Amino acid sequence: MFRWAGLRLSAQDWFDVTAPGWLILVAGALALAALAWVYWRTFSFTTSSLRYSNLNLVRRAGGSGRGRLRTLLPVLRLLALAFFIVALARPQSGTEQRDITTEGIDIVMVLDISGSMKAEDFKPHNRLYVAKEEIKEFVSKRTSDRIGLVVFAKSAFTQCPLTLDYTVLIGFLEQVRFGMVEDGTAIGTALGTAVNRLRDSEAESKVIILLTDGVNNSGEIDPLTAANVAATFGIRVYTIGVGKPGNAMYPVDDPIFGKRYAYLPSEIDEETLTEIATRTEAKYFRARSGQELKLIYDEIDRMEKHEITVEEYVNYREMFPFFLFLGFGLLFVEVALGQTVLRKSP
Repeated sequence: MFRWAGLRLSAQDWFDVTAPGWLILVAGALALAALAWVYWRTFSFTTSSLRYSNLNLVRRAGGSGRGRLRTLLPVLRLLALAFFIVALARPQSGTEQRDITTEGIDIVMVLDISGSMKAEDFKPHNRLYVAKEEIKEFVSKRTSDRIGLVVFAKSAFTQCPLTLDYTVLIGFLEQVRFGMVEDGTAIGTALGTAVNRLRDSEAESKVIILLTDGVNNSGEIDPLTAANVAATFGIRVYTIGVGKPGNAMYPVDDPIFGKRYAYLPSEIDEETLTEIATRTEAKYFRARSGQELKLIYDEIDRMEKHEITVEEYVNYREMFPFFLFLGFGLLFVEVALGQTVLRKSP
């Protein structure tokens, strides 16, 4: 880590023009530019003349190498001044250590992958594709929460256990596809599977986010029974029903005519989903478009934020003596050369 004049310059601080270090550096840069201009004017326009009866001798003598080297003196002086300015800005380097203290939140995402999720009423993609993209965005906003993934159709299974490695979680999410489970909608079984993942959790807050577009028609666990179990373990279950009201366009693979589309009614058991959320002191949402689904996940993200405590320890090492000694060294060399080998004769 590096900072100027007691102010760390992180990625967010580079444009903080009110920082004292920046003020010193900018003022120093302007002073250097002004001094360089003065030297340039002096060496470019200040000339002296001697009268000679014959200039042939002077022309044969050519330029003096020592005279050309004298142009190094102002350069050394400018470099010395530049190092003095950097030293005045008080550069520091060090290492940073952060201790994050949090109880955290454990979240299980429950995703319906039944055939009805193929409906393309969330143009230009189907419901499952849009749901996966919004889950990815939701996960990207979390920092210290363990998140898991359960998928279901006629049965349910854990696609990814609770983890803090969001890269692994997203990798498992991208592998989710239709046909992984026999078709059907086992909402109760899926909810029970998620509860089983959270029942032994010691997190301060335990949350399930269940997304479906259908009616429970499979599995041996009733959705409301699973909701009661969730409430017993202090788990909140947010439920999301996806799909536009009325008929939706579904792709159908016809063995004779190939792929075609059929309009089938959207059937969402909103009453049961609302009751599940109510019994677990959570909330039911209805997403009629991809934009609405995005807003729903954003709202849940805001509702399930847990404040964390961050303690930062930084050990800094002062670097200004290095630049100070370097500036004095260059200044000494400039004076020594100017008074010896590059001394100008009267």
